[in-house]
Amino acid sequence: MTGPVVSILVVNYKTPDLTRLCLRLIRRHTDPARIRVIAVDNGSGDDSLDYLRGLGWIELIERTPPATETVAQAHARALDMAFDRVDTPYALAIHTDTFVRRPDWLDVLLAPVVRDDRIAGVGSWKLEVRPWAKRAAKAVERQVQRVVFPLIGRGHGKIEGLGANHYYLRSHCALYRVAPVRDLGLRFEDADPAVAPGKRLHRTLEDAGWSMIFLPTEQLLRYVVHADHATMILNPDLGMGERAIRKGLRRLQRVMADLEAERILADASLDR
Repeated sequence: MTGPVVSILVVNYKTPDLTRLCLRLIRRHTDPARIRVIAVDNGSGDDSLDYLRGLGWIELIERTPPATETVAQAHARALDMAFDRVDTPYALAIHTDTFVRRPDWLDVLLAPVVRDDRIAGVGSWKLEVRPWAKRAAKAVERQVQRVVFPLIGRGHGKIEGLGANHYYLRSHCALYRVAPVRDLGLRFEDADPAVAPGKRLHRTLEDAGWSMIFLPTEQLLRYVVHADHATMILNPDLGMGERAIRKGLRRLQRVMADLEAERILADASLDR
């Protein structure tokens, strides 16, 4: 086909430097003829919105969120607004703290859905590599929970990956085949305001017989890096605790250093 193949959906909320870095890296590492970028600003009213307004190569939706909505609702509703405008075969949801690293990053995400027309989604659960000791401890914890929880009447409880706590493609890096999402009338927003964007969408696609592919974290991290919760870290009013913010800031600094962010942020030519 001619024209863009993937619509990239980016939701912005008060992260000027991250938004600039995210979009400039997309611009640097992606053939513009293959993509359409739809950015949704969630009522930022700051420099990040001014920046988005000045970009001629994206489509900007300015959203005014009601004060009563949750963080999950705000993000999900913004993604739904962007998805409603998609006119490409595939749509990719990412966060402003998701950064692409190589020119072949998009091919890695597209390869499974192009190869198999029964795959409706490709992406990741968590884009982080835990230390081996932490992975081992988590594995032991899950095994214990699997045995103990049913005995005390909790079923799957909060066991990661099981029951209501099932894995799903998270919106920091989730590529969807547009047709089945539209055919099934699915939305990122859930009836439960506490449910993360895309969680029920993922399960409904699986229940309808579609395959959803989780790329190995170690593989995907070679192409895409995610700073994780950076919007909440940089905006304490969203409710993150002080200890988590301090830890998150250290993680964010490491990611920015690894990406040589200062150099990218100084290169305004990538905005054209």
